Amino acid sequence: MATNEEKAVAVRQGEISRVTNETQIKLSFGLDGSGKSELETDVPFLNHMLDLFTKHGQFDLSVEAHGDIEIDDHHTVEDIGICLGQCLYHALGDKRGIKRYASVFIPMDEALAQVVIDVSNRPHFEYRAEYPSDRVGSFDVQLVHEFLWKLALEARITLHVIVHYGQNTHHMIEAVFKALGRALDEATSIDPRVSGVPSTKGVL
Repeated sequence: MATNEEKAVAVRQGEISRVTNETQIKLSFGLDGSGKSELETDVPFLNHMLDLFTKHGQFDLSVEAHGDIEIDDHHTVEDIGICLGQCLYHALGDKRGIKRYASVFIPMDEALAQVVIDVSNRPHFEYRAEYPSDRVGSFDVQLVHEFLWKLALEARITLHVIVHYGQNTHHMIEAVFKALGRALDEATSIDPRVSGVPSTKGVL
C-alpha cells in the first residue's frame, strides 16, 4: 500500500481529446499544479473564468477548443465542462488520502458566492443563483449552469453552488469560479491523517 508521502507526490492529472460534429477539444488538467493556464477557446468570457479557476485552485489547465459558435456558445461550453470533468475524475484515481469535502465563500466586490463540494463518486448538482442580466458581453449566463452541471456529472462529484447576493453579473460569476477553484483544491488535497479513502464504506 502506498504511503501518504508517495500519494502526495503521485501524478494526478488527466487529458482528453474529444471530437464531435459540434466541437473539437483537447484538454489536460493537473490537480497538483502551479496555477498555470493555457487557454484557446472561441468563448472569451469562459477563457477568463477558467483562468481564474486555475489560478485560485493552483491547478494546471490547458484547453484548445473550437466549436460551432456561429450557432451559439452552448456546445463549446458544455463540451469543455464534460472534458474537464472526465479529466478530473481520472486525475483523482482511487481518491486515497483526500480530504473529500470543502466549503468556500468568495467575495468579489459586492458579490458573494459559495461553493460546497463532496468528492463522493455520486454526481449531483444544486445551483442557486439569480443574476441581474442575461448576458455578460456576448456570453449567455445560462451557460454557467450548463458548464458546472456537466463538470459535476462527469467528475462524479456532489457540487452545490450558491450566489448569495450581488449587483454585477460579471462579479457574481467570477466569485463562483474563484470559489470553485479553491473548494476543489481543498477537497482534493491530500490529508496525511487519512488512511485509505475517507468513507466508512471503504470506497468512493
